Parts: sequence; structure tokens; C-alpha cells
Amino acid sequence: MKKIIFNILMLTVVLANFSCSSYRKIPYFQNLDRTAKATEAIDNRSPLVIQDGDILGINVTSLNPEASAVFNYNLSRVNGNNYDTSPGNPVVGYLVGPQGDIQLPLLGSLKVAGLTTAEIRAQLQQKLVSYLKEPVASIRLLNFKISVLGDVLKPDVYTVQNERINLLQALSLAGDLTITAQRTNVLLVREQDGRREYIPIDLTSKALFTSPYYYLKNNDILYVQPDKTKFATVDRGYRSASLVLSGLSIIAIVFSALHR
Repeated sequence: MKKIIFNILMLTVVLANFSCSSYRKIPYFQNLDRTAKATEAIDNRSPLVIQDGDILGINVTSLNPEASAVFNYNLSRVNGNNYDTSPGNPVVGYLVGPQGDIQLPLLGSLKVAGLTTAEIRAQLQQKLVSYLKEPVASIRLLNFKISVLGDVLKPDVYTVQNERINLLQALSLAGDLTITAQRTNVLLVREQDGRREYIPIDLTSKALFTSPYYYLKNNDILYVQPDKTKFATVDRGYRSASLVLSGLSIIAIVFSALHR
């Protein structure tokens, strides 16, 4: 009986040490003052810039709907200016080629790489005046996707509908980090302008909010690595609990057999 009590006490100590040592590593934005309201300017938000490999949804309207229809590339619209980009619906639109341009009926080649959707809309409407009366164009990026993998609850590839998403929103889509995830070194992989960047992100610092990498871009990848220390501590705790429970089960079986 004394051995059983000792094992239970040891299990309690292991679990208590795990909770105390690990909690300090779990909260986000640890150096953010939560006792008073604070305000800061947002100056790290940049507009979405189109690059090669993007797929653009272009919708053109004018006083002559029949003439406008030639520019509208077989898009499945849901409502308003929203297009159906669900996994079951193939993305159909204007593919931005390796040279950074798209091919439009009547208009031919249109350079779009390096431009925002607003700049493309203005350029397109100016060209459409030669063919349509009072043309209005709307431009959407249809294949804006980010990937979240590693130590999160729901690793997956996520489609972004509104052309803007920040790092915390991406982690929320993935169900947040698990208790054993490393929060001080989340890896962001970004490809742009023919280069691949590997950026470490510290979720425990409020500097995240002013980082130039707070807002994600098309095809960004987030990898959350498990924390070795917490994983090992949890593993030891589970093994200790398993041993104690096994011992208690054996004692219960023996006790039951002796008292039949």
C-alpha cells in the first residue's frame, strides 16, 4: 500500500512540474501590457501584388451586356463580386504567365505582374473604353491559398476569400497550436520574385504585430515545430501515469481474487 501511495505522489509531482514549467512558454504576446488600453498605428499592411502563377477573375459590365460578355471568362459566381473557389469547383480565370501578363479577348496581352488589383482594374477600364460604353471591371485573385502544417490541430491548405489574411487568422483556421507546439520559432516560408525566404516568427512577442511578415501572401507556408522539452515532459508524465495505473489495476485484480 505504501508503494502505491508513493507512486501516486510521484505522478502528482511530475504533472505539477510539467504544468508550472510549461505554462510560461504557452501565452502569446507575453510582453504586451494587458492592464491598460493601448493604440498603435498600422503601417505594415501592404496591398496584394499580383505575380506569375496567379489566376485572376475578371468581370466586365457595361451598357451593352452582350458586348461585355466576351471578357468574362467562364466564372462561377456565388453572389455579388464573390466567385466560387471551393475545392469541388475548378478555378477558371486568367492565368498570369511567366512574363507577368494575361491574354484578353480583343485587347491582347495585358501586363499585370507587380500591380495591385486596383491598378489592374484602372488599366483595364481605360483600354475597354475603345470597345464598350461606360465599362466597369472588377478584379479578384482566385487562387489565394496558404498552407499551415506541423503541430496544429487542423493542418491543411486554406483558400483565402477576401485577399487579405494575417498570421494569427491563418493559425485560427488551423485550430490553433497544440499544447506541445513551439511558439517562439514558427517558420514562415515565402516564395516571391524568384527567391525563397525562411522567416522565424516569435508568437510570444508583441513585435509580431509590427512585423512585415504579419500579413501573409499567396502560397505562404507556416510550419509549427513541436517543442522538444514539453514533448519529452508530457511523454514522461504519460509513461508514469501508465505505470501507476497498471500497478493499481494489478492490485485491484489481486485484491478481488483474494476476497472471493
